[in-house]
Amino acid sequence: MITVEVIFAQNEAQIWKQQVNLPRGSTLEHALVQSGFYRAHDQHWHEAPCGVFGVQRERDYRLNDGDQVEVYRPLVFDPMESRRRRAAHRARLREQDKQAQRNSKKS
Repeated sequence: MITVEVIFAQNEAQIWKQQVNLPRGSTLEHALVQSGFYRAHDQHWHEAPCGVFGVQRERDYRLNDGDQVEVYRPLVFDPMESRRRRAAHRARLREQDKQAQRNSKKS
């Protein structure tokens, strides 16, 4: 037997977590079924991407003892867009600092 934990965070405040014992050779799909995930959550989550310890895996992935099965929700932001915004913000701050230094030298 192996023991795995199935985790799903529908939002930041609601974390669903179940520990389940499975026979050796069980898959990610077996963990989802045995944990009660499908019974506990709406149909649209049944096709959500899943993974183990932050690495996306197919549902037929064979689990190991102690694995943490995760059901992923869609991102609410685009990581590339966030990087662009942070870079633009840092560039504006650098420009403001340069401008402030120029103004202080003139005084």
